[in-house]
Amino acid sequence: MNNQGNLLVVDDDRHICEAMADYLRGLGHRTETAMTCKEALTRIRDFNFDVVICDVCLPDQDGFAVLEWTTRNRPETAVVLLTGYGTIESAVEAIQGGAFDYLTKPVIDDELNLAIQRALGQKKILEENRKLKQQLDQKFGVSNIVGRDYKMSRMFDLIESVSDTRTTVLILGENGTGKTITARAIHQLSSRRDQPFIEVACGALPETLLESELFGHVAGAFTGATHDKPGKFLQADGGTLFLDEIGTASPSLQVKLLRVLQNREFEAVGGTKTHKVDVRLVLATNDDLEDRVRRGEFRQDLFYRINVVSITQPPLRERIGDIPLLIEHYLREFNEQTGKRVRGFDDSAMRLLQKYAWPGNVRELVNVVERSVVLSKSDLISAGDLPEALRQESRESVSLGGRFGNGSLKAALVNPERQLIVEALESNGWNRQETARALGINRTTLYKKMKRLEIDFEHQVQL
Repeated sequence: MNNQGNLLVVDDDRHICEAMADYLRGLGHRTETAMTCKEALTRIRDFNFDVVICDVCLPDQDGFAVLEWTTRNRPETAVVLLTGYGTIESAVEAIQGGAFDYLTKPVIDDELNLAIQRALGQKKILEENRKLKQQLDQKFGVSNIVGRDYKMSRMFDLIESVSDTRTTVLILGENGTGKTITARAIHQLSSRRDQPFIEVACGALPETLLESELFGHVAGAFTGATHDKPGKFLQADGGTLFLDEIGTASPSLQVKLLRVLQNREFEAVGGTKTHKVDVRLVLATNDDLEDRVRRGEFRQDLFYRINVVSITQPPLRERIGDIPLLIEHYLREFNEQTGKRVRGFDDSAMRLLQKYAWPGNVRELVNVVERSVVLSKSDLISAGDLPEALRQESRESVSLGGRFGNGSLKAALVNPERQLIVEALESNGWNRQETARALGINRTTLYKKMKRLEIDFEHQVQL
């Protein structure tokens, strides 16, 4: 059974455009048409289409302009590009630019329908993930699980698959990627959701205190231990115990953890009574545990015990397409907290945010959004409102001269090259296909140069 959706067909050939639209309407899709880039972007701006089917060759701008604007401003809309002269290079270029699919004309009806069904199917999965996230928000406030990148979709699927089991889970990822939130989601989706979720930051406590924190102690076990104290394992009995920064665990603690995992039992520090517990363990680390095992710093048998199922949190720099979604989400949150009505970030600010490397990952992005909202004096945040360090690093990341120091040959060549390309674009009405031909380079090379030299054509498209 075919999924049905809201589609936009963009082609400068009226007969092809209408024929394609009629075919899609016959399949039950609500379908509109456009014949220019300007008309297409106006329609995309005014209506939420599920899929845009767009020819690369258009009279005012090429289809890549539609792709780039849609990817940036309507990330939930899939774009299928069509071309009459397909090459591997152009297909790779389209997919890297965010296109869902790339088809060569004349398009076979079944081929087009299959691409649309795949796009609608993926959107359905993303919608299910969004609903899953809403359920998590309502039940446990897990509000940071935001993303449509395929790595995030794969992570959602893995969380859902592993949650309602007793299997130990190891969450891998850099600081700030959201490992704690993932651990909470695993607990909340499990049958243990009504039981305790206990979190322990292993790297925040010295060895002796950490063992007492986890396993408890009896009176007299050490100086200052005036009474019996139950540990986190007992507190989490029946629920989930989340051990963050497990890579910092000492050799003696690793031995005790291994015993708990094998036998589900332990003794408190200084005690002789054996406690049996039913605890689901979720652990997290930003260390390379396999490397630590090779160096003899982490027990191999413990590693195998905790690495039954691993979930990798992708760093933000590897899913920059999620940045607009994350920003939209946290803008709502901080607008509610501050009583402000910030609409968003302008194009210049968004470009800087997507060029930045985000060493602090989502946590750093959240801080930037909060700062921007708190300090904003208008309803639209511009590049000048962003932290200076972020602006500087973003500029350097796209500047050839920034990496070589003042006076380098490459730095000296940047401005003339930029001027030449801008003049060529203007001479060809900002049609990049014609510009590339005039400059004697291929279109992919032109796009890369425009990106590196920060040549933006979007302001040329009047909506």
